[in-house]
Amino acid sequence: MPERPAVLYMSGTLPKRSETFVYREILALRELGVPVETASVHAPERGLDHGGPVSEMAERTVSAYEGGPGAVVRGFLAELVTRPLRTIPNWSRAKLDALFSGEVSMSRRLKVLWQAAAGIALARLVRDRGIAHVHCHMAHVPTTVGMYAARQLGVTFSFTGHANDLFPNRTLLGEKLARASWANCISEWHRSFYRSIADRPDADFPVVRCGVDTRKYDVVPAPRGDRLEVLGVGRLVEKKGFDVLIAAAGDLARAGVRVRVRIAGGGELMDELRGMVDGLPALAEVELLGDTDNDRVMELMGEADVFALPCRVASSGDRDGIPVVLMEAMARGRCVISGDLETIRELVRDGETGVMIPPGDREALVASIGALAQDRDRVDALGRAARARIEEEFDLMINAARIVEAMRSHGVDAGRPA
Repeated sequence: MPERPAVLYMSGTLPKRSETFVYREILALRELGVPVETASVHAPERGLDHGGPVSEMAERTVSAYEGGPGAVVRGFLAELVTRPLRTIPNWSRAKLDALFSGEVSMSRRLKVLWQAAAGIALARLVRDRGIAHVHCHMAHVPTTVGMYAARQLGVTFSFTGHANDLFPNRTLLGEKLARASWANCISEWHRSFYRSIADRPDADFPVVRCGVDTRKYDVVPAPRGDRLEVLGVGRLVEKKGFDVLIAAAGDLARAGVRVRVRIAGGGELMDELRGMVDGLPALAEVELLGDTDNDRVMELMGEADVFALPCRVASSGDRDGIPVVLMEAMARGRCVISGDLETIRELVRDGETGVMIPPGDREALVASIGALAQDRDRVDALGRAARARIEEEFDLMINAARIVEAMRSHGVDAGRPA
């Protein structure tokens, strides 16, 4: 048993290339002296930093599902035999949740029971690591597994919700908000949303941003070339609005505005977006770069004048929280254009730290890009203000300190430094 109690961090896949904010948060907490162990629903992605601390994290991460269904069943049965007084009430609670919660559809009931069994089995795998508390990123499957694992270990749990996990894939959110020791809110909007479900004080819903480490982001001057360089980064899904950006590029070309748009990311809409690009006028310059690693994304940001993410609420109800890639662009001193969602409004102040357009509004996007193409001084000024906003509120270490304070105020020792 370790001498110092640890916090177990859990996510769907940890570490994961597209969820840098989770493993960066863990590394920041470790820098502040908090011992953090890691668990993952699925097998971790390995080799993300070629033998560095993220690769080491992956090697030590315990995966709930990696051993297959047989391993989950064996772990669950071992807990049932060796710790029946803890397992039987935990499993009974899971059955009540699955059968009677208003937030579990008929099609998901068996999945909830399976996730509860995996959580009970996971507790057996991490028990010797001296876990004092479980914190989960993503409010759906990872928090379901983590909630039952924490109960099996006899410790508290907390979680951070984001976007997809709170809307189309919402499961047991009311129960989780009521039972969690606290829930980190990535925005004031999230705090209000949670409070509409579970009326708890501010201390139980602390605002903790998914920040970026400003120490590692150099500000690079915008190119100011003959054409305005516009970059978009994200998954190619409806809520990101890249179809609007591509259509806007065509309108700008027809109007004689020189713009090159590059979009980095892969996803389910790739073929549809390629078809849109193929149908653009000859003078429109749009490149779909596909999946792109984070180092290359940073290079692309240095080559861009403007970063555009015209996000919106998808037809399924899915929406962005506060995209970390927007923070990264702003930390690089980039002028950003974003869809005007309530959460993003806390990051991008229209006309002050960036430009906000009505979600899905193609004409507004054309007008905004066209105006910036004619006023490069404004592009630079908004980029400087964007960097200042990140340093003020969205810096990684500022927000890691907020997490430590939330732990302290809720009685989690976790071996914090004196």
